[in-house]
Amino acid sequence: MRGRLSETTAWLSAATVVATVATAGSLWFSLGLGLTPCDLCWYQRIAMYPLVVVLGVATVEERPAVRRTALPLVAIGLSLAAYHSYLQATMGQCSLGGPCATVLWRSPVLGLTIPNLSLVAFGLLAVLLVGMRRRV
Repeated sequence: MRGRLSETTAWLSAATVVATVATAGSLWFSLGLGLTPCDLCWYQRIAMYPLVVVLGVATVEERPAVRRTALPLVAIGLSLAAYHSYLQATMGQCSLGGPCATVLWRSPVLGLTIPNLSLVAFGLLAVLLVGMRRRV
């Protein structure tokens, strides 16, 4: 029987859970609710989906150095989600070839849109990966 989780495993496990929930949520929006992702949503997915595997494997192997692989993906996704949230808050239309400024769904409890949720997920991942670097 294994003892208490190491601090590295705890940080990486939390990051893996965030990435997994974000990925499952994006799939629920498209497959469950039938919402068609816009261009910026696709790019955010491209940054998020690999993080589930990368962080999951790093958790099992207890590799804190994974932040060098994960942080660039998180930074790209965070930037895209922030820009996407900005578009939705300030514009009615977008010139990216899709309905990127259109609000397709809003959280009934917090009022967050899909890009806002993505921004929260990438923000949490950034905090967890940087926090892990400082603590471990």
